[in-house]
Amino acid sequence: MASPIPPPISISNPTEAIQNNVPPSTTSLSTVQKVKSNLVFRSKWSELNGAMGDLGTYIPIVLALTLSKNLNLGTTLIFTGMYNIVTGAIYGVPMPVQPMKSIAAVALSDTGFGVPEIMASGILTGAVLLVLGATGLMQLVYKLIPLCVVRGIQLAQGLSFALTAVKYVRKVQDLPKSKSLEDRHWFGFDGLVLAIVCVCFIVIVNGAGDQDQEDSSSAADLGDPERVELGERKRISTSRVRKIIFSLPSAFIVFVLGVVLAFVRRPKVVHEIKFGPSSIEVVKMSSHAWKEGFIKGTIPQLPLSVLNSVIAVCKLSSDLFPAKDFSVTSLSVTVGLMNLVGGWFGVMPCCHGAGGLAGQYKFGGRSGGCVALLGAAKLVLGFVLGSSLAHIFNQFPVGILGVLLLFAGIELAMACRDMNTKEDSFVMLICTAVSLVGSSAALGFLFGMIIFVLLKLRNWTNIKPLSTIWKLQSPEQP
Repeated sequence: MASPIPPPISISNPTEAIQNNVPPSTTSLSTVQKVKSNLVFRSKWSELNGAMGDLGTYIPIVLALTLSKNLNLGTTLIFTGMYNIVTGAIYGVPMPVQPMKSIAAVALSDTGFGVPEIMASGILTGAVLLVLGATGLMQLVYKLIPLCVVRGIQLAQGLSFALTAVKYVRKVQDLPKSKSLEDRHWFGFDGLVLAIVCVCFIVIVNGAGDQDQEDSSSAADLGDPERVELGERKRISTSRVRKIIFSLPSAFIVFVLGVVLAFVRRPKVVHEIKFGPSSIEVVKMSSHAWKEGFIKGTIPQLPLSVLNSVIAVCKLSSDLFPAKDFSVTSLSVTVGLMNLVGGWFGVMPCCHGAGGLAGQYKFGGRSGGCVALLGAAKLVLGFVLGSSLAHIFNQFPVGILGVLLLFAGIELAMACRDMNTKEDSFVMLICTAVSLVGSSAALGFLFGMIIFVLLKLRNWTNIKPLSTIWKLQSPEQP
């Protein structure tokens, strides 16, 4: 009698495999299969389109640091491209790789905060996040912070992106100095009309972000067969046209339009392009650079990284991809490792970001293949064009970047629509208001937590008489 065939073994955790005495070959095979599954495109055009969803945040910050601080753009593209591919393979979702915004803001506003200080602050921030993740402390923080406070941070970040996007569209920008200049002209290669047309085009194609919507059946007159047949033909024809329009990669088309206009605006930029990768050099950091980087860069960046790059990303990932298993521990570790590896070679400090994830999801990104595709493009550009790519980015219409950033911000803000109770909405909006006015996610988080605790204390006092609280005794005691 033949022995029964053993059931297939699914292993997602190597440690679990060792404990269950699973052969290493089985574990390796399962890991390879998981990576392949994470990188499979759900839809080629949608994934390509989704890869463009984070560029509205990425390009302005990287370009500003490149032009004002001589950041090595070629090295940054190569390393962040590798980060994109690795995170796509690990998580299987469009997990973004974004600049650390607080460090970038300090660098752009402080003339004495150069590349050594930027790298030192990124390395130190990454080291702290790695420790928090490896020790399990990040998981404890994740469990203690209420959802309404996280939603307040997400809403503040989303609205901040949207307001910045509107500023990009309305005003002429000096990106290296992060300043808004005069009002933008209506017409031209970077005019208001161009931005408005791009907004309308994306809304027509993508709508409010609902994917794969099917047309509902028409209420035809069942008593008239000829009318039913004619109505069915019209419905099929209309459905085909709608399907073609709604499947257009809107963000990709808009981005390609921006690249074409960059060359049209200044044709001589072709002569400024030099082929070949930039030289990768180790950044020398003095004790002064480490001190300045920690005080001015790491301290203000840490709250934003913990809240928006780890906790908010984990919450949003679970909302958008409930079938996937996300952990703040792994997110914290990957952010830490990215900066501990790349910071020594002059790579822009990087993190994940809820805004980037929302933007890529908005435009159709559904798998790790989306960010892997973006990473491959960064690698090619980094090796082929290097830092000379900054000349092209400098001519890219800022209004179009604003359009992409606008939809990323709105998508992130819409994640807060699940706050159904008045109490949760109250805490969320206070957290958002303080974050926006104070321009600090940490300050908004602090106020949100205080209000949340006060409301819980108020509810508790409604259940027990005040006299029993002050005397620390139950109502039944005399």
